[in-house]
Amino acid sequence: QVQLVESGGGLVQAGGSLRLSCVTSRSLYSLKSMGWYRQAPGKQRELVALLTVDGNTSYADSIKDRFTISRDNAKNTIYLQMNSLKPEDTAVYYCTIVILPNSYRYWGQGTQVTVSS
Repeated sequence: QVQLVESGGGLVQAGGSLRLSCVTSRSLYSLKSMGWYRQAPGKQRELVALLTVDGNTSYADSIKDRFTISRDNAKNTIYLQMNSLKPEDTAVYYCTIVILPNSYRYWGQGTQVTVSS
């Protein structure tokens, strides 16, 4: 049973910062990739940031240069540092991992981020 537990969401004013955390029950060394998605009301879930096992990162254009994905292997934790937040960043943020060797994908339960103007 693979578990992902997110935390760190909340209400913040525009221009503020939040750091999301995702603790996994699997060693990060066993992962093919890890990332964060978000889903705003009435919209499809979209990729925010991706980190692959070889250390490559990719970001959605809308958050590039404001958000940073990182990992702490010792804590089995994935982070998303979000700076200069905008009201349009308001969404439920989901942590996701793809494990080796079968490439199964798992999702966290989501954490709400609300940015007020």
